[in-house]
Amino acid sequence: MRLLLYNIRYGAGIGRKIHLPLPYAGYLKKTGRNLEQIAAFIREVEPDIAGLIEVDSGSFRSGKSNQAATIAREMQHYYIYQSKYARNSLIQKIPVLNKQGNAFLTNQEIQSIRYHYFNEGIKRLVIELELNEIKLFLVHLSLKFRHRQQQLRDLYSVIQNEPKPYVVAGDFNPLRGERELLEFIAATGLKSANDSGMPSHPSRCPRRQLDFILYSPEIHTRDFQVPQVKFSDHVPLIWDFEVTQPAGRSKKLAVLMPAFN
Repeated sequence: MRLLLYNIRYGAGIGRKIHLPLPYAGYLKKTGRNLEQIAAFIREVEPDIAGLIEVDSGSFRSGKSNQAATIAREMQHYYIYQSKYARNSLIQKIPVLNKQGNAFLTNQEIQSIRYHYFNEGIKRLVIELELNEIKLFLVHLSLKFRHRQQQLRDLYSVIQNEPKPYVVAGDFNPLRGERELLEFIAATGLKSANDSGMPSHPSRCPRRQLDFILYSPEIHTRDFQVPQVKFSDHVPLIWDFEVTQPAGRSKKLAVLMPAFN
């Protein structure tokens, strides 16, 4: 099975155009052409599951179309989209921003979908997608260190009693380095698909690892790639894997999630 993880930056692209005529003005420009390139790349990769971060669900910049739905339709995949902001957030009342979220695309049969929300931060969404053999959790953590630490504690609470083989993937934003995740990884017993620590940001010259695919021990890595494409400020992660232990086993995490300083 193949998983693609990709922060697509709402299809806004990269380079000088993102800051013209004003800094970050590119976030308010039409995204159709760049999204076509992103969609073509995803079709070429042929993932069974795609976790997409920073998706526009239908603002004027995407032509009122949900970007995840557009890509899924072309690939004949199912899709799941949700706003990354809590329902009672003031951002839900702000045009364009209230169309920003995350999504899963898959050609697999969907067993269930759940949405969880962190207690801290602006971006709070966790999408839980259950397939036949595995569960996947898609996250986009805060830019603020203190909020990220609380979000990791919340995430631990979501996954700690999960009996099924599972994957936690997303943009973790560990801006102080991947050491931010060491206690979380140790507490959960998860492994990183990117065992050599290849960077994923910025795409023009990657130098830091912001995006992670973490998986439980019942899953085996067959291949891992970080294609150097420049359709977004992040490069995508491609992971080929197989489930080596069937669902339904009894699993307990070895240690409790430690408190962060």
